[in-house]
Amino acid sequence: MEMELDGITELDVAESILNAVAIYKTIRSQSPFRREGKEYLHIIQSTNLEGLPIYSKGKLVKEAGEDTYYFLVSSKKAL
Repeated sequence: MEMELDGITELDVAESILNAVAIYKTIRSQSPFRREGKEYLHIIQSTNLEGLPIYSKGKLVKEAGEDTYYFLVSSKKAL
């Protein structure tokens, strides 16, 4: 919904994540729906290939004890 409101596409978000050089910051989830005790969300601020700044929030998902992929929670245009 945030992406639609900001007029950005899934491709814009994917390009932004792939262009990122680092995780901007990590926060502890405040969601009452999480099943695990502690869950951390990672903030990425980067641009798509056209230079549009995009803010995304997601979590690293572990498989066999290793961070395997980034699960996108939300994204919008960065201010």
